[in-house]
Amino acid sequence: MDPELEAFLPFIPKYDLSDPVADREAFAELVASLPAPDTSGLEIEDRTVPADPDVPVRVYRPHGARGAVLWLRGGGWVTGDLDTERHWSTRLAAASGTVVISVGYRPSPEHPFPAALDDTWAVLTWAAAHADELGIDPDRIAVGGHSAGANLAAAVALRARDRQGPPIRFQLLNQPALDDRQETWSQRAFTDTPAQDRTTVGTVWRLYLGSRPATPYAAPARAADLAGLPPAHIATAEFDPLRDEALDYGLRLLRAGVPVELHQWPGTFHGSHAILSAEVSRRQLAELGATLRRALAD
Repeated sequence: MDPELEAFLPFIPKYDLSDPVADREAFAELVASLPAPDTSGLEIEDRTVPADPDVPVRVYRPHGARGAVLWLRGGGWVTGDLDTERHWSTRLAAASGTVVISVGYRPSPEHPFPAALDDTWAVLTWAAAHADELGIDPDRIAVGGHSAGANLAAAVALRARDRQGPPIRFQLLNQPALDDRQETWSQRAFTDTPAQDRTTVGTVWRLYLGSRPATPYAAPARAADLAGLPPAHIATAEFDPLRDEALDYGLRLLRAGVPVELHQWPGTFHGSHAILSAEVSRRQLAELGATLRRALAD
């Protein structure tokens, strides 16, 4: 493991989600204790997307930005909200020069699949329809996220393709959760890794799916046909149960004729990119920002 990241291991919480509400509150308290992010150079606005129910979003707008990304938080579909995601949304907007639309999708287990995906879909269609009002180019909209959020980004790309919905320019998938079956080598082997392991991954899938069987829109790795999807950037962490399913998905996209960039970060673990005192984490953020900037260039 990267020595800078290894120094933080004693301080990394791992939520077992036996009490999702308590874990959600604990995570919010942890994030609230962090220094406020630097928002200079950004216009930040809270909006409400009309839907059933309405979906809250927070728009981070760098000066002169025309490209936009729907950004979907991680947290196993359980923890996190617009406030806890403000640190990452701020950094991504600054690093990419892109309008970041942070989506406050409904959490599980109170709102199991397809609630979060429906919220994401509502925001995608709203952003495309209100592009002029938002000051963005409707042909330069990407979807992206971390972990569970990357799952939603991949899933909404599938839905947009199948329903001939708004065009998606790019998908930015950071350490995505794509397969509920947990059959890959990394899923079987990583039973005691930092932040999350095989057991916690299984738990978040059960909470997300509820009583429903997994479909490709819940678990994109189950999709039989990946042709016609937007170009993708997929980043993985070495010591992450999700590693191999993400790499497999990237290879399947390539075989389906979809342009893909794959980056496997050695010495890292799930979510370690948030430890920005580590040089490898700063490189990860810089790459995500530069990738998004290139993908949405005019």
